[in-house]
Amino acid sequence: MKVLEKLNSAFPAPVITHRRMWLAMTVAVIADGLQFLLLPFEWTFLESAVDVVAMALTMRIIGFHLLLLPTFIIEFIPFVDVIPTWTACVAAVIALRKREQNRPPPAPPAPPGQPVIEI
Repeated sequence: MKVLEKLNSAFPAPVITHRRMWLAMTVAVIADGLQFLLLPFEWTFLESAVDVVAMALTMRIIGFHLLLLPTFIIEFIPFVDVIPTWTACVAAVIALRKREQNRPPPAPPAPPGQPVIEI
């Protein structure tokens, strides 16, 4: 699990603002909508291109998160790409990031030589 934590921490998350949330959800809904519209034509190359662009834009807007990887991979499975996975994943990442931002910062460590008193 350390590798995944290192990967996630290698890409610092930007501050999630209302504009970033709106842009990320717009990208996700457009990506899911395009994939749904392209389904009858079976243009797998075009559907894959939509996934790559959606992943790149989403990472640019809200930063990398480990939840984006399974969503990106799931989109390449036939018939599963009909499910609006980008929209669900972006909503989940936004919720997790907002919770992380609202968490109070950790207490600073005690100076050396000072006894630690836990309450």
